[in-house]
This record gives sequence, structure tokens and C-alpha cells, in this order.
Amino acid sequence: MSEQRRTDAHDDFLIDDEDNEDTQANKYLFFRIGKESYGVGIRHVIEIIELQPISAVPDMPSYVKGVINLRGKVIPIVDLRLRFRIDERDYDNRTCIIVTEVERVQVGFVVDTVEEVLEIPEKNIEPPPKFRTMQGQDRYLSGMAKSGESIKILVDVEKLVQDENLGDSVLAQTAESPSS
Repeated sequence: MSEQRRTDAHDDFLIDDEDNEDTQANKYLFFRIGKESYGVGIRHVIEIIELQPISAVPDMPSYVKGVINLRGKVIPIVDLRLRFRIDERDYDNRTCIIVTEVERVQVGFVVDTVEEVLEIPEKNIEPPPKFRTMQGQDRYLSGMAKSGESIKILVDVEKLVQDENLGDSVLAQTAESPSS
């Protein structure tokens, strides 16, 4: 059975585990939330999947939508729109889940749409600006990538996944819940 299925929103795809770390070093998967373009290091991306039913987990922050069963593995799902304190909106046929892995913890992130994979040279990446008004909200930013005339926001997936021990706390909650 092929892991690649064509949808109206995007092509689901798997990232090849055989890719050398060097070939992934400056590559980023860019996605959109609202009008902004964000990127994550491709080395953390396992696959992109179409939106599927999410099982709610009680007593989680509002941005943790719940969990999915992905080929027998329980994956916590975080809506990045809510995590970044952007107004919630209805999901549509372009909404998808980016499944990431950091230190053997897999987390799926709901995004409005996936755009492209780009190689961004280090010289085109600047540190994120520090704003006093952000009150720590910038902790998930790893840099600002200059691409042509635009600026793309780079997100630190490691900090996102490790925040509040997200993967562990969701999986612990799931394990504590009685079976249906």
C-alpha cells in the first residue's frame, strides 16, 4: 500500500530516513498559519498527513487537540494556530498535520497548509528579534529566514515538543484514561 495519496489539499509524504544529516542541515519545511509563513527543520519532520479524526484527551491545554492513531502509534496533536495565540478557525481541505520527532517523541502539529521545502543558507538566517511585549512567546522562534523579498519565521521544533513535556504528558494522560 502506498504511503502517498493525492488529496485536494496536498500530497501526503514521508521523509526518507536514509537522508544524510548533512543534506537536511539547511532544509526547512514551510507552512502557513493565517498570512504568515513558518518553517521547521526538515530533520525533525517524519511525514505530512491529511487531517483525520482527533480523540480529545481531558485536562489538556486548549491548543492540545488530542491524539490520533497513526498506524498503531498514539500521536499527540497540537494546533499551532492556538499554540501561537492566533485566532482559531475552522479546518478545511488544506489543513494538515505535520508529524515531527524530537528525541524519540512524536508530535503532530495542525497547520493551515503546507507550502514547500526550501534550502536556506545560514547567511540568510538572522536571530529572532527580542520584543519586551512578547513575554516569552518568542521562545519557540529559532530565526528569521530571508527568502527573496520575504521573511519566513523559523520555529524551534525541539522547544515546541519539549515544552511542558508535551509528548510525555499527553501520553501519560492517555495511559491513565480508562479504555472505551
